[in-house]
Order: sequence, then structure tokens, then C-alpha cells
Amino acid sequence: MKRKSRSSGTSRSASGGSLTVVGTGIQLVQQLTPEARDALEQADEVLYVVADPVTGTWLESLNANARSLSHLYRPGPARAQIYAEMVDEILAAVRRGSRVCAVFYGHPGVFVTPSHQAVERARAAGYPAQMLPAISAEACLFADLGVDPAERGWQSYEATEFLLRGHQLDPTAGLVLWQVDAVGKLDWDPKPDPRGLHILTERLRELYPPDHRVVFYRASTYPIAGAQTDSMTLEQTSGLVAAPGPTLYVPPLARRPIDAEMARRLRITPS
Repeated sequence: MKRKSRSSGTSRSASGGSLTVVGTGIQLVQQLTPEARDALEQADEVLYVVADPVTGTWLESLNANARSLSHLYRPGPARAQIYAEMVDEILAAVRRGSRVCAVFYGHPGVFVTPSHQAVERARAAGYPAQMLPAISAEACLFADLGVDPAERGWQSYEATEFLLRGHQLDPTAGLVLWQVDAVGKLDWDPKPDPRGLHILTERLRELYPPDHRVVFYRASTYPIAGAQTDSMTLEQTSGLVAAPGPTLYVPPLARRPIDAEMARRLRITPS
């Protein structure tokens, strides 16, 4: 008997098409939720973009009508164009009347532009569409690095966006910067380019001392292996040719002092 889930309850449109977007989580097999698995197994077509071929093979074992969209990644076109092509393929399957499951690595709503666009376009065209939650790299970071975002506050930015928009940071709160291995790259190009990382380091050294330790992080994709964590000072970071991991965690500086007047108004006695 199939497990009842939100995905299995997704209705079809009058033409038969529908869309459910799911994530695999970070670790192979272990972090796929029961409702995501239901959506995968019950779909007429499964279109996926995952981080490694082993996951792709496993998805195809769950549904014989699964196929990868990774062939769309290629040097030359901007990432925005590649994402648009992915959305076109997903929507084409929905318009054919298929119950479609689109699968993305990690959480499908975190740093996954085509997932959001596909859901928006499907709904705008009158097709039932939903996104299911999944385990993200951020959830893994909290566990692996022992970080509680509620303890000191939390700031989270895509690295290139952070630099281009001039976001103002609070160095007494935790900071995570994503995709630091591709700072300044708007196309899909696997070749390392140290310029973006060096500019990012320069910006951080305006806010933190050169001996402040940061962590380059990559969540483990396999249960038998631990997460990759490379700890170093900002001064050491400035000499890197390439980022050791895609995510940079910057621990907070000393805690801010308590606002005595606010404590009085809240009737809290500072400890």
C-alpha cells in the first residue's frame, strides 16, 4: 500500500498535467523524505538535476521514466539561459498531460532558480504545482559545525550577490556565504578563478581581523564520509587560488553588550 502524502494527493488539471518539485537532500538515499519518494514513484515523468551520477542511477531505479537535465549545463550560455531551458523542458512534460516530478539536489527551494520558476509558470498556466521541503546544505551545516543560528543571530548571502549589492553585515552575528567557489561567475564554467575569492576576502577583512578563523564547508553526500571542513584565518584565505569548499562560514565576533534601557523595558535583569 502506498503511503499517503501531499505529493500523492496532487490533483491533475483538466488536461491531466501536474507538477511536484522535490529535493533529494544532501546524502544519497538517506535524506529523501517519504513524501518525496511517493512523488517520484507515482510520477509519469521524472526530470532530475543532481550532484552525481550515482544518485541519477538510483532515481532511475525508482522510476523507469526518469531522465537527467544535466546535459543542459555547458560552457558558453549564461546560467540564466540554462535554467530557462530546464524550466521549458519541465513545462513541456506538464503540458503533455504527465504527472511530472522535478527533482533537484538538496532542498529544491534553496539556490535552485528553475524549481521556483517551474512552479510559478505551471500555476500561471492553470496546472496544479507544489514544492515539497527537503534537507538543505544549511541544515547539514548547523549539525556538522555545531552552530545554532538562534544563539547569536544569522546572516546568509550568496557570495556574488553579497558583493554586488553591498549588503551591510553585523560581524557579531554568524555569517554564511554560499557559492564562494564561483564568486563573480554568471556562466557555468568549472575552471577556478581566484579574483572573486580575493575580492570577497578583501571585503571580509574590512569587518574582521586578519587572524579571524573561518571555515570552508562542504556537506557529505555519502553516509560513510564526514563533512569537509577547512579552517583557516582570513589572512590565509587571501592567498588561496580556489575555495576549498562551496560554502564559507564566518563565526561571530564578541557578543554585543545588552541595551540596559531595553532590558529595563522588558523587565529583564542582565546576567
